[in-house]
Amino acid sequence: MSTTIIRRLLIANRGEIARRIQRTAHRLGMATVAVYSDADAGALHVLEADSAVALGGNSSAESYLRVDKLLAAAQASGADAVHPGYGFLSENADFAQAVLDAGLVWVGPPPAAIRALGNKAAAKELALAKNIPCLRGYQGGDQSNDRLLAEAVKVGYPLMVKATAGGGGRGMRLVTQASGLLAALDSARSEALSSFGNGELLLERALLSPRHVEVQVFADAQGHCIHLGERDCSVQRRHQKLIEESPSPAVNPDLRERMGACAVALAQAAGYVGAGTVEFLVDEKGEFFLMEMNTRLQVEHPVTEALTGLDLVEWQLRVAQGEPLPLRQEQVTFSGHAIEVRLCAEDDNFSPHTGRVQHFMAPAHVRFDHALQSGGEVTPYYDAMLGKLIVHGASRSEAIEKMMAALAGTQVLGLPTNRAFLAACLAHPVFRAGQALIPFLAEHGDSIRKRLHDRQGQVLLPAALAVHFGAGSGAAQALPCPFTKTLRLLHGEQVLAITVTETGSGRLEIMCGAQQHLATCTRTGGGPMVVTVDGLRSSVQACQVADGRWHVQVGATDVWLRDASFAPAAGPAWANRAMELRAPFNGKLLAVKVSAGEKVQRGDTLLVIESMKLEHAVCATRDAVVAAVEVAPGQQTATGQVLLRFEA
Repeated sequence: MSTTIIRRLLIANRGEIARRIQRTAHRLGMATVAVYSDADAGALHVLEADSAVALGGNSSAESYLRVDKLLAAAQASGADAVHPGYGFLSENADFAQAVLDAGLVWVGPPPAAIRALGNKAAAKELALAKNIPCLRGYQGGDQSNDRLLAEAVKVGYPLMVKATAGGGGRGMRLVTQASGLLAALDSARSEALSSFGNGELLLERALLSPRHVEVQVFADAQGHCIHLGERDCSVQRRHQKLIEESPSPAVNPDLRERMGACAVALAQAAGYVGAGTVEFLVDEKGEFFLMEMNTRLQVEHPVTEALTGLDLVEWQLRVAQGEPLPLRQEQVTFSGHAIEVRLCAEDDNFSPHTGRVQHFMAPAHVRFDHALQSGGEVTPYYDAMLGKLIVHGASRSEAIEKMMAALAGTQVLGLPTNRAFLAACLAHPVFRAGQALIPFLAEHGDSIRKRLHDRQGQVLLPAALAVHFGAGSGAAQALPCPFTKTLRLLHGEQVLAITVTETGSGRLEIMCGAQQHLATCTRTGGGPMVVTVDGLRSSVQACQVADGRWHVQVGATDVWLRDASFAPAAGPAWANRAMELRAPFNGKLLAVKVSAGEKVQRGDTLLVIESMKLEHAVCATRDAVVAAVEVAPGQQTATGQVLLRFEA
């Protein structure tokens, strides 16, 4: 096969993956072209590219999913190749074909391979023909609800409803009994149509406590295909991965060889070229079953890079130029243990949040693939993931400790993130023992949240002192006079009243209720404040957000405080004596399930909001009667906006 030299690469994506691809392309001497929506005009991937083309619009449908705009951008910029990244159009065979038809190099698998494997139903049929283990299910063309209901009886419960297109956990629903199937079909179909433009579904027998283990494969146009080991992605929420690691605690050399052989066989059966990932479920007996194949670079590819020392984007670009794979299977080596965590703009209950990043600082000496910057906006138009932290250690325990330290050293202030939640997951004894399965968060999430809440209570004094001295805006200042100062703060519903008295030489006497504490606060340059309370030292960073609210990071713990002199802002839950339901986050209202005068019970779905590419059901937290509906489907909602009113 003749080779082609890529000189100018258009990256049809945004955020951290666009920056990641840029780094390798620049190292290889390729110029890069960024594309951007109106919402991303000031984003880092735009600023760091050699040139950039505006797509217009804010939503994905108006920008990153517009094939015509992307091809026009390639032509206008003089690009000779297109890299799709992950998500968006990365697994769209029509886009791949359009790129090739335009005379450009497509950095990805052939369109025919995407069609054969990118569709879960087609991939399963191909796998069955190659004797690759699959779960019992239905992946037929008749998509009527009647047919799906009938096939569900044959499959048996519990079962999974899955969108045949796309990935990222979208369009997936677990159904444990027949009464929930119709609602799951409607919801999964709606989410799949919104995310992928394809509402086709399949049914599959559900394993309730498996591991999610995937195998990285790579193939060239000369017919060679190898695997680069596995990644364990079992810690998930809403079928989306949060923590990925390699090697898997449950995979021994024999299982790795068997899974790798199946993954390679599936790729070769479809004439695959480039990077791909074959995903499996592994049960308690060590038996594995095909889930799907992702015909693109995975979010978690840095885990494999850390373990092998390879640059998978470089491999993608070289294979796209017609070069053979640089290694044979027997030449692939693995070293140590690697872990990746996904830092997301969401709270401990996995609700997404938008807003401005008031302060950002990356941890030192750690790979952090991100697109964050102080002053940047996190919008509701795209995924909630802010970035990925990746560490490597000689052992699993060393890698865990490195990641814990990296999370503690990551500073993102201004909006909620899952930073502390991730650290708590890593510290959990089940994860430490290598026993975390897919239901890990369903089974242990509440205890993790309680541990986080308890930890917040333990660091309220350092957090309050940071607020008192205005940490984040300069060096800690001495009190203007040696008189006692009083500070009243709200932490949730708890009122924290403290008095602070400077006793000289930077020492402070703190009274909190009837308890006395001794403290010091120091700060050097623009770094975090060091607060010592009763001999316990904490690194503290804080910033004021709005309306008297402060976001404080005390080590790996995040605390939100409010000046009690401000009236509490209406939150996303039941407010005003439970007379109103307010929006928990920005988004688009997809459905209103109730009407005025209707009685609702605790747990009933009241509305459905789409935010950050996922559908979220907003449910009643108590029995009530709806007095008024203040919104309509299709409307954009803002955090704290009144959605429903209830009778007294």
